[in-house]
Amino acid sequence: MIKKIAVIGPESTGKSELSAQLARHYDTEWVPEYARFYLDRLPQAYTQEDLLEIAKGQIEWEKDKLEMANEWLICDTNLIVIKVWSDHKYGNTDPFIEEQLEKIPYDFYLLSNIDLPWRDDPQREHPQLRKHFLEVYENYLIEHKLPYKLVSGIEDIRLANAVQAIDDFFTK
Repeated sequence: MIKKIAVIGPESTGKSELSAQLARHYDTEWVPEYARFYLDRLPQAYTQEDLLEIAKGQIEWEKDKLEMANEWLICDTNLIVIKVWSDHKYGNTDPFIEEQLEKIPYDFYLLSNIDLPWRDDPQREHPQLRKHFLEVYENYLIEHKLPYKLVSGIEDIRLANAVQAIDDFFTK
């Protein structure tokens, strides 16, 4: 059975880089963030309807990678991130996303800390709200009793801390 790890957290906290590093470490597949792919091709500002399409794309990419994964599947983001973003920007989340959050299980979450410097990117919106979003993600994980570990550190230290958190969790 494949163990699914979701890497979530605020903007510019190294989730994509960490996901790729973890996939190399565990010699497996990782699911990139579909939102980045989708938004790069969008000719106008995104809407709440686009978040639904992003959620559907993320789910499909995950299904595809799951078929190729070995013991692990590393997911750079999941629907929690889309929900948090939708709730913040639009005040609610599409019911489909809410339903899928209940249906699609993950074995463990890595919550990426805000200890990395902000990197500007046209798709990033709120450098001043990273602490706020970190608290929102952590509260969600706690409220839903989802197993997670906050991951900190720069470069190789962050990767080592993430590997340690995963290995510790799965050897309990």
